Amino acid sequence: MMLDFREKMQNEAVRFVTYNVNFASSKFSNYKIRANNILVEPNKAPEAPSLKEIVAKETAELLERRQRLSVRDLAKKFEKGLNTATKLSNEAKWREVTNGGVLLKKLMVVLESLKGRMVGQNKDEVEEAISMVEILVDQLAESEGELLQEKSEVKKLAILLKKASEDAKKLVEEERACAHAKIESARAAVQRVLQAFHEHEKLSRSKEKQKDFQELMSEVQEARRIKMLHQPSRVMDMEHELQALRIQYAEKSMSSVQLGKELERSRTLKENKNQLYELEGLESLGSSLHIIPREDTAPDISTCSIQWYRIQPEGNKKELIPGATKSVYAPEPFDVGRFVLAEIVMGAESITVATTGPIDPAAGLGSYVEALLRKHETEFKVVVVRMNGENHVSNSIHVFHVGRLSIKLSREKTILAREFYSTSMQLCGARGGGNAAAQAIFWQAKKGLSFTLAFQSERERNAAMMLARRFAFDCNITLAGPDDRASAGT
Repeated sequence: MMLDFREKMQNEAVRFVTYNVNFASSKFSNYKIRANNILVEPNKAPEAPSLKEIVAKETAELLERRQRLSVRDLAKKFEKGLNTATKLSNEAKWREVTNGGVLLKKLMVVLESLKGRMVGQNKDEVEEAISMVEILVDQLAESEGELLQEKSEVKKLAILLKKASEDAKKLVEEERACAHAKIESARAAVQRVLQAFHEHEKLSRSKEKQKDFQELMSEVQEARRIKMLHQPSRVMDMEHELQALRIQYAEKSMSSVQLGKELERSRTLKENKNQLYELEGLESLGSSLHIIPREDTAPDISTCSIQWYRIQPEGNKKELIPGATKSVYAPEPFDVGRFVLAEIVMGAESITVATTGPIDPAAGLGSYVEALLRKHETEFKVVVVRMNGENHVSNSIHVFHVGRLSIKLSREKTILAREFYSTSMQLCGARGGGNAAAQAIFWQAKKGLSFTLAFQSERERNAAMMLARRFAFDCNITLAGPDDRASAGT
């Protein structure tokens, strides 16, 4: 009877517990109590790794692979770790909810109700079960403490991973912005290079076009020259026209000079009624100035003593022209821009005649000399009039070579004189008078060797003197006449 009652009570207790509790298995675990009231489940299967171990393992793997990951992969890994930590935290919460002290409390309530109903050995078993449950509650409390600690660590790790993820995103954005800036800079540099290349191409094309244009112009000029060579009559016509223009210009200049002289003469007649002589000729380079009497009662000029002078326009100081003692004087390049004056001495009386203005340069002579300066040497055809102060009987054509370093006089293959520019060399216009004075020069190659040379035209004579003085000046030598002042310009 007693046994039947015990079995009945056990069945009711089991049925009551079954109605209120859902266990993971259909039977209780077979626990054993060891020293210090520790419950041990025999033949326990290997436990799954705890949440802390999983997180530690994941963190270690992240730290090991951190050095080998790029910034983007590191950000992805941090995102994955954050998601894993969140998932593990949720699982911990679920375990806390499902495996918490709720089941144990319900079990305690059931066992307490059974304890009041049981007697004898069954009651002792129920009390033993209650003590076991209490031990389980204590162990569960310890587990809950560890779980809370793990939960706090998981939260800290989640915060750390979140911050690391944000830092990684920030780093990625910074790297991306830096990369974009470098790309833009590279694009700008490429654009500048392309622009410079296009400008260089345009410049090279323009230079090529200019070169082609110059070549075309040179070809046209060459064609014109060839055409002119095949039309000598036209060239002769142009030369005749130029000669006619020069003659007309000379006539006009003579007329203007004559008018100026008439005005000056009328003025001087009023001022000085005793003026016996005057200057005749163009007051320009390439002409000759003649002293002529104004009245028939004037003494013969050949019986008078004459001396020519140069006068600066801004002063009245006279500069002696050595050797110019005849009634005829041909101005040379030194006289350009200066007044020329002749002093006539008749016994105790002295008379002066002067140009009405400074000596004018010859038309076109400057450009002609500039063109000759580009050559290394220029040749002029001359006739030797005098040699070492004596008349030269031969009228053969000689060649007067004016070079950058020296001057040479030759006839065919015979060289009469060749000297480098030096302080002993002298060069000036012929000052001995005569009708050909405007075409002659005096040249002293060295001491004891001098020539008086006649050129084919006044233009060549003046060009030869200007060219030689320019080359000598480049060699720090001043070419002038005998006893001329060294300060005379060229």
